[in-house]
Amino acid sequence: MTETIAEIRGLTKRFGAFTAVDGVTFDVLHGEVLGYLGPNGSGKTTTIRMLLGLLLPSGGEATVFGFDIARESEAIRRRVGYMSQRFALYDELTALENLAFYAAVYGAGESGRVLQALRTVGLEREARTRAGELPIGWRQRLALATAIVHQPALLVLDEPTSGVDPVARRAFWDLIYDLAEQGVTALVTTHYMDEAEYCNRVGIMRRGRLLAMDTPSALKRAGLQGVAWDVVAEPMIDALRLLQDASGVARAGLSGDHLRAITRAETTVEELSAVLAGGGVQVTRLEPVEPTLEDVFLALAGE
Repeated sequence: MTETIAEIRGLTKRFGAFTAVDGVTFDVLHGEVLGYLGPNGSGKTTTIRMLLGLLLPSGGEATVFGFDIARESEAIRRRVGYMSQRFALYDELTALENLAFYAAVYGAGESGRVLQALRTVGLEREARTRAGELPIGWRQRLALATAIVHQPALLVLDEPTSGVDPVARRAFWDLIYDLAEQGVTALVTTHYMDEAEYCNRVGIMRRGRLLAMDTPSALKRAGLQGVAWDVVAEPMIDALRLLQDASGVARAGLSGDHLRAITRAETTVEELSAVLAGGGVQVTRLEPVEPTLEDVFLALAGE
């Protein structure tokens, strides 16, 4: 049976009349990469800060490694590596000096751990480079190294890839999975829908509420009651308007250089083709496709 690292039950945080986190319940399982997905302001960071004991909850309860988040936060933080949205690096210090400082803070100042953390994130050659001189992707890796230098069992990453390019984002996720293979559990918040596909399980947050949590494939099966269609047609805006007004189409929108439509399960390609052709639109491609987590999010959010 899989060990439970954290248990969250009805966790709530209110700031005056505003409820930032509203009765959230879920578990974090040993060895998994758990994605916590939602737009900015949905309550992801507030949830994380409560789990780390940085904020006291207004209601509910939670334990991490069996320790109560409200009463035993110090015991939790010793076992957790935390990487915040804003990399807490000292720009005038080298990569090696930053790591040595954080290792000392965690009581893990042995040089072997510092060098191992550098090797893990692939920064050996940049060890003597000042943090302020590193490109954003390398700074991101250094921030991850500071979070793992004390060899935590749980790694909490709060929107770690914001502001980096897609190549660096992909490389960073490779690092997360390397750590997961070594037995580290990871809880990762993100507002990038495509990143959630990398996770073993995904929780979808909106306006402080946890709408669903499951594997990406299970969310797509259960969260989308209908069929997703990829549509390439000209004129595209005319095609979009026709689809939005068509019977049986729950939602239609732009998706890059093509259109995305969600329809009832019984809708056929012939019916959609007739709608578009009747409006004078020329269709190049019209085919059902696998739904994305963005489709699921919009369906769950009622948008």
